[in-house]
Amino acid sequence: MDRLDALIRANASDILAYLERRIDPRADAADVLSETFIVAWKKERQAPTDEIGGRMWLFAIARNILLNARRSTRRRLAATDRLRLELAQTPTGRGADAADPLDVRGAVTQLPIDLRELVELVHWDGFSISDAAQITGISASTARSRYASAKERLRTVLVVQPEKFTRR
Repeated sequence: MDRLDALIRANASDILAYLERRIDPRADAADVLSETFIVAWKKERQAPTDEIGGRMWLFAIARNILLNARRSTRRRLAATDRLRLELAQTPTGRGADAADPLDVRGAVTQLPIDLRELVELVHWDGFSISDAAQITGISASTARSRYASAKERLRTVLVVQPEKFTRR
């Protein structure tokens, strides 16, 4: 129990930040975080013994809990997604705002969820593309190709020079 306790203490704030960036309303992140730790406690024997592996294991659990939470609230999110789509198609939506290179966050939110998740894990959560692949449950080669696709889409939207986006 001491090993898991240390692992949770070392990563709790990073996992909470990870969840807060992905949950609306942000206050729900605390619920998903607590569920993450309950699952981790139940699966303690499966926890990797090394610090990096343990961190990735906790993030993978958090991601799975998050996906389950998203499925359970699909109706509420569907209405929000329809509104976002409608706003993105209006002249004052995505085109006007995302063309500004400073609106990277807005451009990232316009990416498909699988591409957005990789970009966020790499650039906001500090994982390598290989680590992000493991967390999301895809192969490293799939992650690299999705990441390249995401970079190309962001370049197009933000009209940024290619050297601004470097692979981690």
